[in-house]
Amino acid sequence: MGSNNIMEKQVILIIICLFFIINQNPCVGRFVVEKNSLRVTSPSSLRGLYECALANFGVPQYGGTMPGIVAYPNSNQNACNKFSDHDLTFKSMPGGLPIFLLVDRGGCYFTLKAWNAQNIGVAAVLVADNRIEPLITMDTPEEAGLQDDYVQNITIPSALISMSLGDKLKRSISEGEVVHIKLDWRETVPHPDDRVEYELWTNSNDECGPKCDAQIEFVKSFKGAAQILEKNGYTRFTPHYITWFCPEAFTSSKQCKSQCINHGRYCAPDPEHDFAAGYEGKDVVLQNLRQACFFKVANESGKPWTWWDYVSDFAIRCPMKEKKYTKECADRVIKSLGVDLKKIDECIGDIKADNENPVLKAEQEAQIGHGSRGDVTILPTLIVNNRQYRGKLVKHAVLKAICSGFEETTEPSLCLTPDMESNECLENNGGCWEDKASNLTACRDTFRGRVCECPIVQGIRFEGDGYIHCKASGHLRCLIKNGGCWKESRGGRTYSACLDEHRNGCKCPPGFRGDGIQCEDIDECKEKLACQCPECNCRNTWGSYECSCRKGLLYMHEHDICISKYGSQGLGWSFVWVVVMGFVAAGVGGYAFYKYRMRSYMDSEIRAIMAQYMPLDNQVEISSYNPQQVT
Repeated sequence: MGSNNIMEKQVILIIICLFFIINQNPCVGRFVVEKNSLRVTSPSSLRGLYECALANFGVPQYGGTMPGIVAYPNSNQNACNKFSDHDLTFKSMPGGLPIFLLVDRGGCYFTLKAWNAQNIGVAAVLVADNRIEPLITMDTPEEAGLQDDYVQNITIPSALISMSLGDKLKRSISEGEVVHIKLDWRETVPHPDDRVEYELWTNSNDECGPKCDAQIEFVKSFKGAAQILEKNGYTRFTPHYITWFCPEAFTSSKQCKSQCINHGRYCAPDPEHDFAAGYEGKDVVLQNLRQACFFKVANESGKPWTWWDYVSDFAIRCPMKEKKYTKECADRVIKSLGVDLKKIDECIGDIKADNENPVLKAEQEAQIGHGSRGDVTILPTLIVNNRQYRGKLVKHAVLKAICSGFEETTEPSLCLTPDMESNECLENNGGCWEDKASNLTACRDTFRGRVCECPIVQGIRFEGDGYIHCKASGHLRCLIKNGGCWKESRGGRTYSACLDEHRNGCKCPPGFRGDGIQCEDIDECKEKLACQCPECNCRNTWGSYECSCRKGLLYMHEHDICISKYGSQGLGWSFVWVVVMGFVAAGVGGYAFYKYRMRSYMDSEIRAIMAQYMPLDNQVEISSYNPQQVT
């Protein structure tokens, strides 16, 4: 009997170790420490960029930065006790930089250090390691009941720094130097494009204490935001479930049979940690499989976001505590959501069969880390763009992490709500270009802060550096601020230097000169560009001129001359007669010349023809040449 008890304890220990086994890897998986940047800006002797490890509690400011001043307490330096009233000097003052409290590792849980620091109003906690080692992830305590008091209420970010950096910071502070640092979470989550892919490694078990309760509350509160992001194509979400396996030598044991399905291939710990009472681990595995299959079927039907409805409804309608954690209850929830129950049952398959389940096999393979992600070994685990999230699993914090995964300026409006970030464009227009008259600005608010980017208005793109210059360009650019060109109206007339065919340039219209941004009227009279005849009177107008003639004469614009209105003998009318007579004389002379030439031509032609048939009276007969007749 004693040997049986020893054997049972050994099996239990093995089952516990299985919680950390992934596909027959060692009991400790490849756990990746997620980091963010810490930049020391003063004193100059410490200036530089350092790494710090994100804590798995509190609320890291994903996608943002936080500058502050480092303070190190004179007493209670490990922050394991509550700080007294005189320690309230650490609290950040209005208008001043936030205070980052530097504390020593050891003596108590990391979470207690953060809680005591938060209670005196500091903005963040830096825990200096007390040994020379690679950075580790500060996690929450596993002991039941400890989290109920404070862990879920920690809201400030915490980070572990190396022992060497901690010693340098302490030395500078002790010498009276002010240490300025900036915590930077902007590159903590990759943000390569305009869609974020994220995973939630979860569990259907609701009897694992505060962690399970927090996980269920998160699913309920985050459901709305998750479905908006998914329906609009901003994100691609995939739920996952951790399973373990039982070593082949123990698959026939009572413990493995109660914790596993498919002959020890897929296991989960007993919900109540009591093998003799309540639900068993295999019940949890089966419900996990059902939720995974629900997502698979819903995704194939084009509605993957209904997974959030199913999981939240199942938690409400089918809790373990009310003994409703059953297939029948789950089926009722599935039917209420209109998902094909038959397909889900086919996906689940035979849980008693001695073979692999394709869905759970894929889940086990997905637990193995690839690239920078690392293995998934704890529940719950959120992964954003293949990087493990660290921090409190609450809507506000998780949404910040997801929003930080979008490429800059592509964040959906959900990421720009007032409770998510501050609008830097409200103060001094963010230092960007602005045209108050037209209510145009180059300042664009994004999740990571403002960017100065020339706007697009009514389909018309503005071009420029975004800081001091933006100008409309392209087709129809003249509709917006006249394309940045000169435009003015006077006396009912409007002139513009903007033409659609000039893509980026401005050209002053006729009658004006300038660079197109500024145009001024040309005085054609003063510059003798028009109306220069002796009888002309010139008067400049805006954009043109007016020319008139003295002594009742009429101005001819084409010839820049004045002529009589009534046909009286005057210079103008005489000139006209001279011109007319000249044309008549030229015509008569041309006709006479034409007649003479034609007559001469005809006479010569007739003579040539007649000569072929008879000699003419005036022709002289020419004898042949005879040289003998010459004496």
